[in-house]
Amino acid sequence: MAELLLEILSEEIPARMQGRAAEDLKRLVCESLGKAGLEFSKAEAFVTPRRLALVVEGLPLRTPDLKEEKKGPRVGSPDQAIAGFLKGAGVASLDACEKRVVGKAEFWFAVVDKKGAATAEILPGVIVEAIKALPWPKSMRWGEKRFAWVRPMHSIVALLDGQTLGGEFDLGGDKIVFGNTTVGHRFLAPAAFAVSSFADYAEKLEKAFVILDAAARRAKILADASAAAVKLGVKLRDDPGLLDEVAGLVEWPVVLAGAIDEKFMDVPAEVLVTSMRAHQKYFATLNPDGSLGRHFIVVANMVAEDGGELIVAGNERVLRARLSDAKFFWDQDRKTKLDARVPALASRVFHAKLGTMLQKVERLETLSAFIAGKIGADVAAATRAAHLAKADLSSGMVGEFPELQGIMGRYYARHDGESELVANAIRAHYQPLGPGDACPAEPVSVAVALAEKIDTLAGFWGIDEKPTGSKDPFALRRSALGVIRLVLENGLRLPLIPVFEAALAANRGAASLAGELLAFFADRLKVSLKEKGVRHDLIDAVFALGGEDDLVRLLARVEALGAFLASDDGANLLIAARRASNIAGIEAKKDGASYDAPVDAGLLAQAEEKDLFARLSDVEAAVRKAVEVEDFAAAMRALASLRGPLDAFFDKVTVNADDAALRANRLKLLSQIRRTTMLVADFARIEG
Repeated sequence: MAELLLEILSEEIPARMQGRAAEDLKRLVCESLGKAGLEFSKAEAFVTPRRLALVVEGLPLRTPDLKEEKKGPRVGSPDQAIAGFLKGAGVASLDACEKRVVGKAEFWFAVVDKKGAATAEILPGVIVEAIKALPWPKSMRWGEKRFAWVRPMHSIVALLDGQTLGGEFDLGGDKIVFGNTTVGHRFLAPAAFAVSSFADYAEKLEKAFVILDAAARRAKILADASAAAVKLGVKLRDDPGLLDEVAGLVEWPVVLAGAIDEKFMDVPAEVLVTSMRAHQKYFATLNPDGSLGRHFIVVANMVAEDGGELIVAGNERVLRARLSDAKFFWDQDRKTKLDARVPALASRVFHAKLGTMLQKVERLETLSAFIAGKIGADVAAATRAAHLAKADLSSGMVGEFPELQGIMGRYYARHDGESELVANAIRAHYQPLGPGDACPAEPVSVAVALAEKIDTLAGFWGIDEKPTGSKDPFALRRSALGVIRLVLENGLRLPLIPVFEAALAANRGAASLAGELLAFFADRLKVSLKEKGVRHDLIDAVFALGGEDDLVRLLARVEALGAFLASDDGANLLIAARRASNIAGIEAKKDGASYDAPVDAGLLAQAEEKDLFARLSDVEAAVRKAVEVEDFAAAMRALASLRGPLDAFFDKVTVNADDAALRANRLKLLSQIRRTTMLVADFARIEG
């Protein structure tokens, strides 16, 4: 068994594209190997800023010999048809073919022995096609070359079992011939060297100051940066996203520490962190009390003779310039009150069909007050927070750092003397932005955050800009999940239909869309609860009752239903109840009649149907009472008591009796079972 080693050396590949590119290269090559009949035991891809690498182990040196059968025309067909068949099959005459009976006719069959091919002959084509097919998000053309790729390519290493494959890649003029040499670090080890296997390749790269494995680079950066921070008496600020990005910027990470000038430390910590992170890719540190530390960690791609002093000094100088701009914006922005910035929102378009940002703010004020009144929040504070929520969009700081929307609004509101309730609600009104983001808990913040998301949903629903398939340009699914989290995590007893109707009315949308919007929330709720192990069919079964727009109550009902169905009584009752519903439905359809009518107690003949009817009457009353007080567990217990009488009914009673009146009455009894179970859920929608 042989090993394939492939390396594509190029100019720096953007960090955000590296991981996907490595996986795509592996996928494309492995798929082509499979199509060629080449099985293998293992494939692993690697990526650094300058190279994509792939090793495939356990490849055979040849593809297996195969026999191919090709069916031809009927025996006795015209000579022209026979000739075409022989040519297509690659055989000289009918003497090399067989006659076989298929059905009632006899046909010619050609059996061709197809010899296996050398793997070394197949691989060059596989590699070339994989390189051409790599789906880069963005690509470029360079020099006189007509080929487009992410960055200019320099060389291709392609070895099978240590031998260089005979192949080349045409760049649209120039060609890169497959070889066995590569280079190490651009500055620390630029000389070319030959490799003979993946183990040799990885070992020589490390000696040439290149850590091939991105996970290993990431681990080294984290360990070295954490150790450097501890040495300075601080702690590395957790930032997995930045860690991944920096690991994609360096081949030989060297961790160094610098310091922020003291004069910038009065600028909000979020500004300092964002400036360092976004522009310079520096890691921030935290003091023991959790406040932002003066020190930062920079990861160089260079081993310096002076221990990195010049590198640190240069980075501190660049950061000083960046933070000078940030401090300027901070000082200037505070000279204008947030309230005075609100009118300027009239010049900012929220959406061509939904008006300006000022109009959105006006809707937010109304909707925030409406929601605040429903959840017991301070209405005046919610209205004020909504009025100021978008004002920081016209500040210099948010213009420079859009990701600080809301965050800066909170700082400016506090500077202006606004209450903490208002300031915190401004900060939190975009939250939660995703599953990992914090969810507001203070009632005023919750009210404004709900208003922000529901106004957006209602607005785009009203102009028929709904998510379709994988397309969701306005992140409406994320907004719906945000609403769900706000409601469930805060235990809000907030009926959504009235809120949707109010939001739709403010956006001049039809109130009838509220039901459609609720159905969209049902789908999002399934996604939200899936990770918690809640079955989607149980959510469907409860939503099918109609009119349930209280998510907290709905979830309680779903949880009680799930616990009920997990018991023997629940599982057996589900089967019996669905049997009752199916029989009643089938017979009603066959008869063209409805059996959804009261049972005539006088027509009950057998003890088992009398017992079931008596039990049903008691259970229905008990379930209604339990549902009214939202004691869904008690409702389920009441339903469970139907199991015995229902089993006995199906065991002893013939529903389709010869007596028409008796048959109709028994079908009415089965329909009553469905009506009773429908008080808690639509059992017909439950799987299993």
